[in-house]
Amino acid sequence: MDDWRHGGFGVYVHWPFCAAKCPYCDFNSHVAATVDQDRWRRALLAEIDRLAAETPGRVVETVFFGGGTPSLMDPSVTAAVIARIGARWQMAPDVEITLEANPGSVEAGRFRDYIGAGVNRLSLGVQALDDADLKRLGRIHDVAEARRAIAIAQSVCDRVSLDLIYARQNQTPEAWAAELHAALRLSQGHLSLYQLTIEDGTTFAKRARAGQLPGLPDEDRGTDMYLITNEICDEAGLPAYEISNHAAPGQECRHNMIYWRYGDYAGIGPGAHGRMTLGGQRHATAGHRAPALWLQAVEEQGSGEVSRETLRRAEEAEEYLLMALRTREGVDADRYAALAGHPLPRARIDDLSEFGLLEMHDGRLRATRDGRLLLNRLIVELSETP
Repeated sequence: MDDWRHGGFGVYVHWPFCAAKCPYCDFNSHVAATVDQDRWRRALLAEIDRLAAETPGRVVETVFFGGGTPSLMDPSVTAAVIARIGARWQMAPDVEITLEANPGSVEAGRFRDYIGAGVNRLSLGVQALDDADLKRLGRIHDVAEARRAIAIAQSVCDRVSLDLIYARQNQTPEAWAAELHAALRLSQGHLSLYQLTIEDGTTFAKRARAGQLPGLPDEDRGTDMYLITNEICDEAGLPAYEISNHAAPGQECRHNMIYWRYGDYAGIGPGAHGRMTLGGQRHATAGHRAPALWLQAVEEQGSGEVSRETLRRAEEAEEYLLMALRTREGVDADRYAALAGHPLPRARIDDLSEFGLLEMHDGRLRATRDGRLLLNRLIVELSETP
């Protein structure tokens, strides 16, 4: 069978607009005072039509609205997109449809409308439960708004995930532990917990170079917070099923699992990436990043796609390794060998296992908790041709 079937098929829809650009964010997001929602609806629907024509007979297992801030999308646009996906592809009976949302009062007021449009999972960008840190992170909501938004979301939706950032300025491991316990009390069973990283091209990167970000935890303190995160979540029954994602059994984000299991996904919207298996070959696709350019390309050329690269099997094997090793379920050794044309390097695995970084059981290779701290190095070691 085509390799993508091991992971499934999903649709990612990128809404690039935000009310404000957070200083740590390196996503393809843009501040816009006004957006022509009808024009964007037509373009998104046209891209669905184009990609569905290339992939007939697929069953859509998940849809994910990311951004940007998709909760600034008019609910009628969301409804139209979901309806068109269902019309052009077959929807799985238990399809998961996630929408990322900020916990501001404007967005929270729309939650019921998004559920009515077909969304059945909300992912709230809370980011911190401390007002001073929210300001430092450039967020435009406060803790009280976040708590109100969580309550509203949970009253209308059975699956609500919370995002938080740790290793913030002047944050101690003890303070993070207390905040995480508070988040767990608010949680419905899924938390995305990201260590703050300073990404090139962001406002935080410029401030860091200028010495204007004092109090950032050093590597050792960041590691301590990572270990604390895993210990507390394990005790609460939300183990890490991926490096930064913790869930009670059955509450995992199925869309993200398509990525990590290296399935196929159609990427729709400015800067959206996709992986599409066509005629037995997997292709990496990407859309124009600039919203205006993407919109113009869809309207005038019939496609917002800026690149489509056919991946070699060795590249597929490397991508699969990179994704699957992030997860608790790990890498299927037979599947890797089929993609790479050779098995995983057993001697290297044995060496790294002796250091407590890898483990191999029942044909699956997994990184240990210590190994996940060195994941990039492990991937380099395992990817080298034997």
